[in-house]
Amino acid sequence: MAIVRVEGVSKRYRLGDQEVQALSDVSLAVEPGVFLAIAGPSGSGKSTLLNIIGCIDTPSEGRVVVDGRDVSGQTPDQLAELRARTLGFIFQTFNLLPVLSAEENVEYPLLQLPELSKAERKERVAHYLGMVGLSKYADHRPNQLSGGQRQRVAIARALVTHSKMVLADEPTANLDSKTGESILRLMREINRKAGTTFVFSTHDRKVMNMADRLVRIADGQITALGMRSERKWVFVQDRRASGEEDPEV
Repeated sequence: MAIVRVEGVSKRYRLGDQEVQALSDVSLAVEPGVFLAIAGPSGSGKSTLLNIIGCIDTPSEGRVVVDGRDVSGQTPDQLAELRARTLGFIFQTFNLLPVLSAEENVEYPLLQLPELSKAERKERVAHYLGMVGLSKYADHRPNQLSGGQRQRVAIARALVTHSKMVLADEPTANLDSKTGESILRLMREINRKAGTTFVFSTHDRKVMNMADRLVRIADGQITALGMRSERKWVFVQDRRASGEEDPEV
C-alpha cells in the first residue's frame, strides 16, 4: 500500500488581484521505502506538491491520503498529530532553533509525544545524533556548527520521531558540493538500512542521480514519472518537452 496517494490535486493561490495555478490535476503514489526526487525548475510547483504531501498546505481540489488517512476535513490538531507521528521534515535553511543546542533541537519534536519519558527522549536523541555522526557536538548551538553539521542535526530531528517518511525541500541548496554529496549519501544509507521513505523537491542533479524514483514537474503538472532499472531510467509516463535531458546515471 502506498504511504501517500495524491489524487487529482490542484492548488490555486491569490496574489493580489491575480489567481496563480500552482498545481493542476496532479496524481501520484509514493510507495514505502523509496528514495524519490520531485524535480523541476523554480516555480514549477514542486515545493507546493511537497507541502501538500506533508500536510503543511491543503489542495484547492483533489484528495490526499497519508499513511492510510484521508487528510480532507482533518482539524489542525489532527494534522499536527499526523505530522508528528508519521512525517519528518528537512529544509534548505535547516530551520533549527538558534537558542537550543543540537541535542535540544533534535529532542524538540519528541515533546509532542507525551507517552515518552524524559529518559526515553534522551536515549532516542543520543541514538540519532550518533547515527549522523554528531555525538560530540550535542551541546553545540547552531551558530557553532558548520552548514553540513546543521543539516545533519536536521536529519536527526526528522528521524527521531521514528518517521515513516522524510520530506526534504532542496536540502543541499545551501551546502557546498562536497558537503551536499556527503549529506545525500547519509540519507541514502538511512533509506537503505532503515527503509525510511525519502521524498525530495530539488533541481540538483546529484539528488536525481541518487534517486530510485523520479517525478518531473513543470507548470504545475507532472510531465514524467521514472524508475531506475539497473543503470537506466525507465519512464512509465513521459510528456516532457523535446530536448529535456534525463538525469545522469
